[in-house]
Amino acid sequence: MNEGLIATSAAALKAMADNGTLKVPPVLDAPQGPLSRVRGQDVLVACSNDYLGLAADPRVIAATVDGLQRYGAGTASVRFICGTFTPHLELEADLADLVGAEAALTFVSCWDANAAAITTLADANTVVLSDALNHASIIDAVRGSRAGRKVVYPHVDLTVLDEALSGLGEWNRRIVVTDGVFSMEGDVAPLPDLIELCRRHNAILLVDDSHGIGVMGAEGRGTPSAQGVLGDIDVLTGTLGKALGGAAGGYVAAPAEVVELLSQVARPSLFSNALPVPTACGAREAVRILRAEPQRVARLQQLASDLRGGLREAGLSPLPGDTAIVPIIVGETARAGQMSRELREQHRVLVTGFGHPVVPEGTARLRLQANAAMSEANVAQLISALEAVDATASTGSVRR
Repeated sequence: MNEGLIATSAAALKAMADNGTLKVPPVLDAPQGPLSRVRGQDVLVACSNDYLGLAADPRVIAATVDGLQRYGAGTASVRFICGTFTPHLELEADLADLVGAEAALTFVSCWDANAAAITTLADANTVVLSDALNHASIIDAVRGSRAGRKVVYPHVDLTVLDEALSGLGEWNRRIVVTDGVFSMEGDVAPLPDLIELCRRHNAILLVDDSHGIGVMGAEGRGTPSAQGVLGDIDVLTGTLGKALGGAAGGYVAAPAEVVELLSQVARPSLFSNALPVPTACGAREAVRILRAEPQRVARLQQLASDLRGGLREAGLSPLPGDTAIVPIIVGETARAGQMSRELREQHRVLVTGFGHPVVPEGTARLRLQANAAMSEANVAQLISALEAVDATASTGSVRR
């Protein structure tokens, strides 16, 4: 064993523990949902991406089990060898229809979907312009691409983006990349304005709508639908691991020619196993439920609004927004971790504290997430627990 590697790793972990930034994930021993158990104790889960409450829905579970029994545990291969199954094609057709695209291609994660789309479409004659608060999967995909130039523009600052695009006449291709819903802020990208800007500058717009699909718009068809531009995004990526069943997987939805190109040359498709078929079957059932039961989306949106309103009435200051992500800025990373631990240990409420390096220094936060399966009593319990932890926190206050 390399003793130096072990020693430096141990020192880094000790430093995290000493400054309160060491992450200790909860270990669930019951299904994901608003109510679960952590090591035998009942808990209220307010940090899950299972926005529609479908991760433990009996119909999604049954579809997954049926897929397991019919097709086996996994594909055991990449797509082009012998890893494409009928449920993949069925799910991809359903996803394309859901988001208003011609075609879709699934991957084992949206991380891979973003890597596939960005690294395939960006070559040495391409400039990629990325929002400063984009998800890490976008950041890493841009860094790993062959793009000849890489630009980070200030968060949703379209004036700066317009100026940057105006000076790129010599580049053959321009790609603007943004989240639809920004995961740490809970705000949304101004998609109609971005579309206008990209069309004026002959740029491609690529949107990751992982936190928007199943959440935004009257029918849960995502941020483009909510903003009246369904079907107008050049390349759309998303996840199956949040609102759409909560298991795993991601997708790229785009014109048929773009999807076919990705299937032919995108490295995450060529060199990584296809999405497990049982997961594809469960996700397809989640999409069916979403389309058949839009009231789930309406309830999610109402609960998120009630949560924001209740927090403000309690004297707390969540960031404004219309999404299911409700962040409360608390300042220092150690403080966010302390409050998260107190919520779990003293109130049996799971709320994750996020600090540096996930968010910039001084902007650590508690990120609350609404769930359509929550009850009004769950929301009241969450607000009460946050009030109590804020009142007893040893440093500062989240009140304004």
